[in-house]
Amino acid sequence: MNNFNDISIVGLGLIGGSFALNLKRGGFKGKISAVDLNPSTIDKGISLGIIDNGDTSGEVLKSSDLIVIATPVGTYKSVLETIKKKTCNKKEKFIVTDLGSVKGNLVYLCEKELYGIAKFVGGHPIAGTEKSGVENSVPDLFKGAKFIITPTENTDKTAKRKIKQLWKQLGSEVIEMNPFYHDKIFASVSHLPHIVAYSIVDTIDILSANLGENLFGFTGGGFKDFTRIAMSDPVMWRDICFENKENILETIKVFKETLSTIENLIEKNDRENLRNFFEIARTKRNRIK
Repeated sequence: MNNFNDISIVGLGLIGGSFALNLKRGGFKGKISAVDLNPSTIDKGISLGIIDNGDTSGEVLKSSDLIVIATPVGTYKSVLETIKKKTCNKKEKFIVTDLGSVKGNLVYLCEKELYGIAKFVGGHPIAGTEKSGVENSVPDLFKGAKFIITPTENTDKTAKRKIKQLWKQLGSEVIEMNPFYHDKIFASVSHLPHIVAYSIVDTIDILSANLGENLFGFTGGGFKDFTRIAMSDPVMWRDICFENKENILETIKVFKETLSTIENLIEKNDRENLRNFFEIARTKRNRIK
């Protein structure tokens, strides 16, 4: 944290707010500002003591030595334009990083748009909740969690070192990964589960209409646990789906094939192989720590 004196966060939601909150709790002595389209969000962040100041236009970016993009990935182009506009007269080079769930082409877009202006380092904290808003910022959210840093052949080594050090100080396990490989992995372990959770809720809604009964009134803890992530921000997940389109479509294809396997075993009354299928899945799940 000692590498920076003036940090600005673009997008003061759950993740951006938690980042700011944990900077302060970790002993950061510099200034923390935020840029958000909603002025009430800025006011709320200040009143909660999560940020020191902020605005809706991006004026606070002019003095920042670190800018953190914490908006939905579909907004990156407009965010980059704001950063370039507000920092065009800065003489000192500064660092820009992000907290987005999709990397790949977006990392190269950020590098291209910020070339000659700032040093960009892509990042993705593997942490969060289904809630949104700065008021739901979580203490120690990143402690013990993985932070994926996605350098390219263009990444400045000093900037990368500073970002890695920052996240280690927040208690995260930092892992380096190719940005495109990152998108393949998280299409499977993060993006697909969210899509499935949304789909299950929709399925129960359709079945409720077909039966003429509100089936949600009969759901238990298992259903609520499994579909909790369907309460996540729809705009964020819409953008993720389109920014990581090819990888997500591939994971959906594999998931549909798995469902078809189960469907066929049930249709054939193949009790033994269905039990084996469930047993193998159960064993694999038990290995996850």
